[in-house]
Amino acid sequence: MLKLERIDTDRSDWARMDALPDRMVFQTRAWLDFLLRTQGGELVLAAVKDGSEDVGFFTGIAFRRLGVPILGSPFPGWTTGYMGFNLEEGVSRIEAARALPPFAHRELRCLHLELKDRRLGFGDLEPLGFSAGETTTYDLDLTAPEDEIFGRMASACRRNVRAAEKRGVAVEQAHDPGFADDYYEQLLDVFGKQELRPPYGVERVRELIRALEPTGNLLLLRARDPEGSCIATGIFPGFGRHAFFWGGASLREHQRLRPNEAIFWAAIREWKRRGAEVLDMGGGGDYKRKYGPEEHAVPWFRRARLPGMLVLRDAAERVLTRGRR
Repeated sequence: MLKLERIDTDRSDWARMDALPDRMVFQTRAWLDFLLRTQGGELVLAAVKDGSEDVGFFTGIAFRRLGVPILGSPFPGWTTGYMGFNLEEGVSRIEAARALPPFAHRELRCLHLELKDRRLGFGDLEPLGFSAGETTTYDLDLTAPEDEIFGRMASACRRNVRAAEKRGVAVEQAHDPGFADDYYEQLLDVFGKQELRPPYGVERVRELIRALEPTGNLLLLRARDPEGSCIATGIFPGFGRHAFFWGGASLREHQRLRPNEAIFWAAIREWKRRGAEVLDMGGGGDYKRKYGPEEHAVPWFRRARLPGMLVLRDAAERVLTRGRR
């Protein structure tokens, strides 16, 4: 049987963890620093042990919400796609997950546990007392030739990419601190037309850039109109095989120039050039289908030590959702 053994985060072998084939940007040290600065809590790293041998690792953050001790890997509202396990080839992910509840509830004394691991499927953890909610994501295959990727897009999307170029839209990579303000001003415009508020403030964007930009694992794109004004932005973190769409925004008055399609096409080309195999575009937004991705349902697992906690958790999430309106 596998077991989890907590390890000292300051003495952890980050290079070995980053070398595992299923490693994602959300498990890297820089991303975890970003989470700790914006969400608080305590970093939890654990070795997956097969006897005395380390065969993988678990990543999470322990924190309190309304006084309840929780282990999130990740947790809703963190703007973090996946965490969970990194395992050597051939190690059972279900068996690793079997060791998680005793570790979370007994050793860490957490009453609630959430887990979103990209390689776990629906039904895998129900026998272990987990319930699963469903989330949707769109995966774009970057391994195909560039012209084939472009050809998979909807015809209207291809026309818009070409139209943006003809109309003088220029997409550039950004590295300056002012990018966060450009992005957030446009995000307020996007949410404002739906009479909504963004689920996070500009400071979170600043912290993301502060933590990730020096690592080379964050692609910031800015689209400018022919006069040089910033009219759209996009944020695309990535590591190893997977790149991700974290956020994008544009000003309504300039959407006729099609800057959003130009930004996505630039992100696709750049992450393909860097060696990523998949661009995970995240959930929500039917507009993502026009880029030719495959739609996938991904489980988000929850487990509570005490009866009734899952009901309270779902009620709290509904309150937060209403609060954005």
